[in-house]
Amino acid sequence: MIHTYRLGVGLLLLTAAWCAAGVDRRASAAEPIDIGNRRELFVDRLLIDSLDGARLELHHPQHVGVALRFDKPWEGAFCGYVTVLRDGPKFRMYYRGLPKSGKDGSPAEVTCYAESGDGVHWTKPELGLFEINGSKANNVVLANAAPVTHNFCPFIDRRPGVDPDQRYKALGGTAHSGLIAYVSADGLRWRKLQDEPVFRDTGWVFDSQNVPFWSETEGRYVLYYRRSVDGVRAIARSTSSDFRHWDEPVQMSFGDTPREHLYTNQTRPYYRAPHIYVGVAARFMPGRRVLSKEQAEAIHVDPKYFGDISDSVLLTTRGGSRYERTFLEAFIRPGLGWENWVSRTNYPALGIVPTGEHEMSIYVQKNYGQPTARLDRYTLRPDGFISVNAPYAGGQMRTRPFRFSATSDGKQPVQLHINYATSAPGFVKVEIQDAAGKPLPGYSLAEATEIIGDELDRVVSWTSGSDLRALAGKPIRLRLVMKDADVYAIQFR
Repeated sequence: MIHTYRLGVGLLLLTAAWCAAGVDRRASAAEPIDIGNRRELFVDRLLIDSLDGARLELHHPQHVGVALRFDKPWEGAFCGYVTVLRDGPKFRMYYRGLPKSGKDGSPAEVTCYAESGDGVHWTKPELGLFEINGSKANNVVLANAAPVTHNFCPFIDRRPGVDPDQRYKALGGTAHSGLIAYVSADGLRWRKLQDEPVFRDTGWVFDSQNVPFWSETEGRYVLYYRRSVDGVRAIARSTSSDFRHWDEPVQMSFGDTPREHLYTNQTRPYYRAPHIYVGVAARFMPGRRVLSKEQAEAIHVDPKYFGDISDSVLLTTRGGSRYERTFLEAFIRPGLGWENWVSRTNYPALGIVPTGEHEMSIYVQKNYGQPTARLDRYTLRPDGFISVNAPYAGGQMRTRPFRFSATSDGKQPVQLHINYATSAPGFVKVEIQDAAGKPLPGYSLAEATEIIGDELDRVVSWTSGSDLRALAGKPIRLRLVMKDADVYAIQFR
């Protein structure tokens, strides 16, 4: 299913979308955008000047089954705050284990671990690190560390020169404790970075999954975390050069959109375009009740956990203090079944990872507060969040002026690659224009090769060929003329 972009709802302006990835925040719309050799997705309107008959469309991940059941005695109905990491050929998963509900930061909370060779089939190794219920035969990587184990959130630190003994880092804690940093050499054996919390600020709350990562684009550690604004769950951001000392936090804004409770933000650099941070956030609707008492009893949900509902929404940001909500519609709906319409279910895991040549996976918690609590897997084509779409009648999109870069030595060909899909009668044709919108000789629509098919990486060509070295560094526009087709991303390389 897809939703059409609506001009009257959630139209987000370019001026707040500039990021540290090479777009000057002070630049005017008339100045060419320098995209270098980066892959650009159409998750926001940064590159889009006009749409004529075409539109932006939101694409929904497809449910493909259960990834992991929270069925161990130390896991249970209240497992949560899942993080998925791809570490070379191995996938790692971390999550809170909690059989019975209780106060945030209770001693019963532990951090559990699972691993996979493909992101599809997961196992829970018996690590022998902590004794739980009289045995060390378990998958627990952190225990007796409350309140850190309430929302322990790790990442792989890819900062150049990072100490190998601190290759894995994590934050956890509550408003009372502040955020406490942990480090690890292997992702399994964790220790405190320091006794004192690395981040504490009265007025800011942390009772959710607080998401840190190293940004290669910004050259800093970045943290997105929970803030409460007039009783509405919101998101704040801070950055750090050393993971110990953090800058003054800023509240994230969402442009001219309705205020909604965002329980988790799950923001991380997108692995194919790390200058774009993608968040699959849990939208929480407190007090919006679907189930009757009898229906809740039938699925054995905890009596305290069927008075609210939630789903998932898509957020993007290019750094700075603004998220783009190009679509307000749900990215992932709750789905069929009473079990999907209870409190704090449908919360997305942190981490969008490649699980095949033609797919990436997103994981979502299901059946929260129920004996059947689990994590499900959803798939989407790479770059497939939002596309420029044209219907059968046809349409076109024209970009703003931008520049792309030559290769480092300037001697290798530079080509335009697109991620696209068409129907059998559909097509995509690309015209290159100068900054004023005049077709460039050799790259006009009449000289463009008609593109038909469904490919993640197709080289665009014209009768003159595909090498665009002569245009590198010059301000140009693209005009995409399309019929029954989608274009998800472009890249010059």
